[in-house]
Amino acid sequence: MGHRLRTRTAPAWLPWLIGVLAVILGAAASALIGFGIASWAIFSALVLVIAGPLAVAGIEGRRRGADAFARYLVWGAFLLALVPLVSVLWVVLARGLPGLNAHLLSTSMGGVTGVTDNAAAAGEGPVYGGAYHAIVGTLVITFWATVMSVPIGLLTAIYLTEYGGATRVSRAIAKTITFLVDVMTGIPSIVAGLFAAAFFVQILDDPSVRFGFIASVALSVLMIPTVVRSAEEMLRIVPNELREASYALGVRKWRTIVKVVIPTAISGISSGVTLAIARVIGETAPILVTAGFVTTINWNAFSGWMTTLPTYIYYQIMTPTSPTSPQISEGRAWSAALILIVVVMLLNLAARLIARIFAPKSGR
Repeated sequence: MGHRLRTRTAPAWLPWLIGVLAVILGAAASALIGFGIASWAIFSALVLVIAGPLAVAGIEGRRRGADAFARYLVWGAFLLALVPLVSVLWVVLARGLPGLNAHLLSTSMGGVTGVTDNAAAAGEGPVYGGAYHAIVGTLVITFWATVMSVPIGLLTAIYLTEYGGATRVSRAIAKTITFLVDVMTGIPSIVAGLFAAAFFVQILDDPSVRFGFIASVALSVLMIPTVVRSAEEMLRIVPNELREASYALGVRKWRTIVKVVIPTAISGISSGVTLAIARVIGETAPILVTAGFVTTINWNAFSGWMTTLPTYIYYQIMTPTSPTSPQISEGRAWSAALILIVVVMLLNLAARLIARIFAPKSGR
């Protein structure tokens, strides 16, 4: 250690020491204004960003201190970015786990009205409903939205990257598509829901029409721009040498795209599809407009109203089902939020598995 200090090299344990001191001093500063996780993280990050570069500059010199400032600034920003994520996960787990059980996952809210004072006087207990119908609605509506969005988005991205620059007309079409995709990216979700509802009202000539597939169309309007953008970026980073090698062997262009380009970019494409699904699976407003809300199970996306987890959470909070015990509805809402997070996580894991299976194999 003494040799390192004499040669003006910061010891390897210095960042850890500064990190521990930052946490301790951040907790002390946060306690002065009223202890909280957010204020603790902010003060700790400030101490880390200030003390770290000063310590490095004192040992290695001003130039190394300036370099350390940028490094510690990145670390501090990373820690601050973790605060909302960790806070959300902690709150959802703390409030959602107690109510997460087999009954919640296997029953619906059909016929559930809670327990009234008369029922309590008669010795009847409350009827606790579940979120099974909302899980079914979420999976069915998201499935059909994905079935519509992924082929359209992927084919659009293929045209933009592989065919969009061939001729003057194709370049003009590609620019128009790019502009429209950018516009669609900023469309509010409620507008997509109103569009899908109005579209099917005109087709079926029924102002009161509501069913799951309409919600899938609304979600696909929101999904397509994300799929197009992510797939386009992944296809563009595929080296042109791979395409040229395939063409040199006499392989047709469409087959080169299917056998060479897409498998090379499948990892990024699957991640983009997962992001698109995560983008829409938590939407509430377009679902209320297009699919309505029911308390019973419905597997048919082409007939009858449906419920998703976001709408289920909304109604459990806004209109508690248990009159004498609102915390029961609140517990169901938090448990449904936890289920929604788990579903998104499973989709992410599935996308990574698909990418690993279909990605080009390296080796001899």
